[in-house]
Amino acid sequence: QGQLVESGGGLVQDGDSLRLSCVASRLTFSRFAMGWFRQAPGKEREVVAVIDWSGGLPYYANTVKGRFAISRENARNSVYLQMNRLKPEDTAVYYCAATPWDIRPPQASSYSYWGQGTQVTVSS
Repeated sequence: QGQLVESGGGLVQDGDSLRLSCVASRLTFSRFAMGWFRQAPGKEREVVAVIDWSGGLPYYANTVKGRFAISRENARNSVYLQMNRLKPEDTAVYYCAATPWDIRPPQASSYSYWGQGTQVTVSS
């Protein structure tokens, strides 16, 4: 059973940056597309960014395009989310997820493995 563990969340101020990391284990990482999703209180989970198995074809939600960057290192079984110019509306629990089917636009229902989430809070 694959396992994903996120880290890097925290409390920051409007305009700051954060880098989230996700390490995978017990799955063949290079065969999975990876995604970052987030869920704010009272809202549905939404996709933030997705990257294919090779590190190409990045997808970004319109709300983060130009501010966030997704990347991966298959040798380290890791995927990252660099978040710049953070805004209070980016406050949410951020989840890392893996899918063997890279459906675009991304659908959370197609992701097989999920991390436990890491809290990101942006104060104004």
